[in-house]
Amino acid sequence: MKNCLGIINLDENQSRMGELVRYRTLASAPLSARYRIIDFILSNMTNSGIEGIGIFTINKSQSLINHITNGRPWDLHRKKDGLRVFNFGDFDPVNDDIHNFTENIEFIKQSRKEYVLISPAYMICNINFNDVLRYHLKSNNDITTIFKNINNANKNFLECEVLNIDEYNRVISIGENIGIEKQAKINMEMYIMKTELFIDIVYKCINSGVYKKIREFISDNLSKLKVGAYEYEGYLSCINSIKSYFDANLDILNQSINREIFYNEKPIYTRSQDEPPANYTEMSIVTNSIVANGSYIEGEVENCILGRRVIIGRGAKVKNCIIMQDSIIGENVIMDNVIADRGTIVPEEKVIMGTDNYPVTIQRRRSV
Repeated sequence: MKNCLGIINLDENQSRMGELVRYRTLASAPLSARYRIIDFILSNMTNSGIEGIGIFTINKSQSLINHITNGRPWDLHRKKDGLRVFNFGDFDPVNDDIHNFTENIEFIKQSRKEYVLISPAYMICNINFNDVLRYHLKSNNDITTIFKNINNANKNFLECEVLNIDEYNRVISIGENIGIEKQAKINMEMYIMKTELFIDIVYKCINSGVYKKIREFISDNLSKLKVGAYEYEGYLSCINSIKSYFDANLDILNQSINREIFYNEKPIYTRSQDEPPANYTEMSIVTNSIVANGSYIEGEVENCILGRRVIIGRGAKVKNCIIMQDSIIGENVIMDNVIADRGTIVPEEKVIMGTDNYPVTIQRRRSV
């Protein structure tokens, strides 16, 4: 896909993410101890041969920019093509992404790529976009979108877009998953089209004043555009709420899912940090957990994701928890179904209990 420009459009609705996006964008939230959400789409694009990527981000992007640096972990530190970051500024991307595309249209024109792949960051998967492009060319579509066929839509992927497709795999309408039906074709919001068509859509949106988002234009013009659908059959999660974030992290503790995402022929890359290995004492008991480097464990840890430099005190019992980097869990603490943001300090003897459906979230750098 060297002839394709990648656009990562951070227009996700973050209203259900609570404290996790108070100081950061959703794309820079940690996932699986040492990764960030944006690592997955960046790795998918670069693994597919895309050499030029533009990230159209939002305010509070300092954490994101610090993480991606110059794009070196994804081999995007180059003079030609490479990684570029564009800030939305005055416009909220949830409601208006067209103006930022318009203001940075020269980046898209000067890329001289024949195709554009536009994608959000919050769809977590490991996908080969070369297969999608081949399908797009074979089907002679104007636009090809990617979907996942699921049978638990009544519980998962709530508020995600749902595709209605005819027998020729052509999209005839786009709705929303409100959790009534079990079966649904979830739109992964990843679109491939010719660059000239993308630019034409941007200009039409600006000139008409009717549309403020690319996805709105596509949805309302399905009768005029040939929009095809490509089915993705691998693991997928959409992180658009605290609950889905919690579930996606714990999903990765499943060995088959973990192998599919991280250990197939297309790995997920991230920014590396030099840390000593985790330290386990004679008293520590750790089962079915992911523990990042630099951590020190004296207590019991079960079904947990522990970030870098996390300390679990003696006698502590931590189960079904996501504990981000630099957090300290005191002695004899009991925690279950908890998301502890970066730098959390939990004093000794504290008991914090959430539920599967309502995990407790502890704010960043807050002593409880």
